[in-house]
Amino acid sequence: MAKLIAILNVVAWSGFWAFGYLALTGSEAVLTALILAALGGGLGMLSWLWLVRHSEEIGYAKRPNRVIIAEEETA
Repeated sequence: MAKLIAILNVVAWSGFWAFGYLALTGSEAVLTALILAALGGGLGMLSWLWLVRHSEEIGYAKRPNRVIIAEEETA
């Protein structure tokens, strides 16, 4: 499943950059290119976040250091 999401990530970011370039250069179908670029960017970001979370869960990447505040300290 992780490899499938990784492939989706690459394809989505490729679509984001390709259609984003077409939207910015003002080709014939600017609105269509803009919508496809937004979809590619959204899917790319979601799949990247899934991959980061998955790599932390399986132990490939260590979790970031986070401070845990006890309830007594906030009162």
